[in-house]
This record gives sequence, structure tokens and C-alpha cells, in this order.
Amino acid sequence: MIPSRMPIYAMACLLAACGAEAPFVNVPAFEAPQVDRDAQGRCFGHDISPAVIETVTEHVLVEPAELNPDGTVKSPAVYSTVTRQVIVRERSEILFETICPERLTPEFVGSLQRALKIRGYYAGPISGRYDAATADAVRALQRQTGHDSLLLDIRTARTLGLVELTDAELGLAPPQDG
Repeated sequence: MIPSRMPIYAMACLLAACGAEAPFVNVPAFEAPQVDRDAQGRCFGHDISPAVIETVTEHVLVEPAELNPDGTVKSPAVYSTVTRQVIVRERSEILFETICPERLTPEFVGSLQRALKIRGYYAGPISGRYDAATADAVRALQRQTGHDSLLLDIRTARTLGLVELTDAELGLAPPQDG
């Protein structure tokens, strides 16, 4: 039985034990997303979008200028330079449907690499390995839709023509509420 939540490296080891090539290569541990399975066997990526912090430097008035009765400056204003960090975007946890690890075969990843290359996101060789260059290309493409992850979102895979569309997306069934 596969645990409901396991790091990508553990899944890569499982795939390697089955004789398949590990889909993710050279992913830093702090960026390794996790995958959950629901009761229907669908996979969901569990990822963390880091906070974005900006350093701001301001000049703050400490003492205003002192003026003579005729309007000339008796003593100039005194300012202090203050540097602080501001959180531009809070850290958030993201849950999204993704491609299950066993579907990341060399053939699938090769198709992914070709689709990314055609769109100008990937410049590497078509190796069939989900390496750092492939993950960076996936992340760059997904950032266009506001999704910052190394894992391939199922919506992105559908957009690239790599995964079948649902009946609702094909217009064959009304979308389900919920």
C-alpha cells in the first residue's frame, strides 16, 4: 500500500525499484513537492508557495528644517535612513490535481518536453527524464497562470494536449457542483 503522502524522492525510488527511470532528477529537498492520492486514485500535488519579501529603504524626517524670520534656512532638516522588509505575498500551501507518478513514463515526459520546446519554455534535449530543466520549464509555463510548482498541474497537461479532456471540458456533460 502506498502511503497517502510521500516525497517525490521516495516515489522516484519506488519507480526505480520497478525498473522505471526516476521521473524527477536533481530536485532540491526544500523544493520537493508531495503527492497525495484520493479514494478514486487521483493524485494531488501538495506544494508550498514561499513568501515574497521585499526590502524597502526610506528616508524618515527626524527633525524639520528651522527657518529664520526672513525665510532663510537656519538649520536643515534631519533625516534618518530606515531599511525594513515587507511581505509582498504571504507563504501559502497549494493543493492541485497532478499527474500520478506512474504516468510520468519516459514517453510521457518526452511528449511533455516536446510540447514545452514548441512553446519556447524548454531548450534541452528530448530525454524522457523529468530533470531540473524540464521542471523549470513546467514551472515557467505554469507561472503564466499563477501556479508556481515543479509538478505538472493536470490543467496544464490538458492545455498541452498530454491528458484527455473531461466530459465537461468537451461539452458532453454539465459541470458538477462542488
